[in-house]
Amino acid sequence: MTEPDERPILHTHTLRLSYADTDPAGILYYAAWFPKMESLQSEFFFLQGLRQDTLVERFGWWTVSRATHCDYLAAAKLFDEIRVELRMAHIGNSSFRFAFRMVRLSDDVVVARAENTVVTVSPEQTPVPIPEGLRTHLLAWAGTA
Repeated sequence: MTEPDERPILHTHTLRLSYADTDPAGILYYAAWFPKMESLQSEFFFLQGLRQDTLVERFGWWTVSRATHCDYLAAAKLFDEIRVELRMAHIGNSSFRFAFRMVRLSDDVVVARAENTVVTVSPEQTPVPIPEGLRTHLLAWAGTA
């Protein structure tokens, strides 16, 4: 199986870390990555015509995050420019996983890697198999379609 870092980049965003992202020493606060990853993932879905706020009414299912994991590999500091990359990591029966990579632009160092597991659910929030239309997208995004 292809490692997530070797799969196609689906979406990327470059940002400059702000004071609100850091602790008193000016080093990125560990939890600051999570909103940035969610924002990139939501924007990617939106650009694909998969608006989170209309999935249930349009398709009868929606998605929820089940688990998130982040490995902190190098310190990121106030005003560092970071490129956040989104890739497809894994496709299961009722869930799929996105991989994120955060790269400091000044020296091309990977400062963090993360994953977010997303589950397709019914309107009652019970897991359902990934609908065929979504599975087709996921396979194409993974580069395996």
